[in-house]
Amino acid sequence: MRSIAIFGAGGRAGRAVTAEARDRGHHVTAVVRDPRRTGDIAADGISVVQGDVTDPRLTSAIVRDHDAVVSAVSPASSPEALAALGRLDGKFFVDAVDALLHGMTEAGVHRLVLIGLFANLQDEHGRLILDDPASFPEHLRPFALSHTAGLDRLRAVDTSVDWLMLTPPAMLDAAGPRLGRYRLGGDTVTGSASLSYADLAVAVIDEIDNPRHHRTRLSIFD
Repeated sequence: MRSIAIFGAGGRAGRAVTAEARDRGHHVTAVVRDPRRTGDIAADGISVVQGDVTDPRLTSAIVRDHDAVVSAVSPASSPEALAALGRLDGKFFVDAVDALLHGMTEAGVHRLVLIGLFANLQDEHGRLILDDPASFPEHLRPFALSHTAGLDRLRAVDTSVDWLMLTPPAMLDAAGPRLGRYRLGGDTVTGSASLSYADLAVAVIDEIDNPRHHRTRLSIFD
């Protein structure tokens, strides 16, 4: 049994990862912005705590004595909520990466798995998806740029944290079944790939139970 802190546990990806970890017998600390709105997550083996992924001191306190950390954070829970958010802090994901790496280093926790964003994958011409207005909505571009800045920070920083970013396709199926299988790729979008949240969660916990990929970003699809 492992102890895993999951930031963003109240979102769709976070809930799926929390459920997968619990089903495998791990203890989960579910970190959310407002526990009053996500009380339904609490169950045997799951502790719900309030946290701010951009606060390094709080992050250090939360992750201490855990074996691994998952980051499934987003400033909003859906494309519609993002569109209604108004002005987005372009440093959100950079600040989150900095706080996670600092907090985990201080706490002596070394494995970090993050959920990425398909918009900073490349198309077959080597162009980022976010740069193609036909493939990615312009009003979500600030969110994509913020996410990309977080990935760039991960790639640039010198850290003892063993991180991995798994980037699912645009078509994530909330109701899709857990098949227990998936494929991994590089930085290029593979056709019209899809994936269920449940199988994304399988991959995340697989990389905690048996880490195979280190300090890199991978795409994941069915």
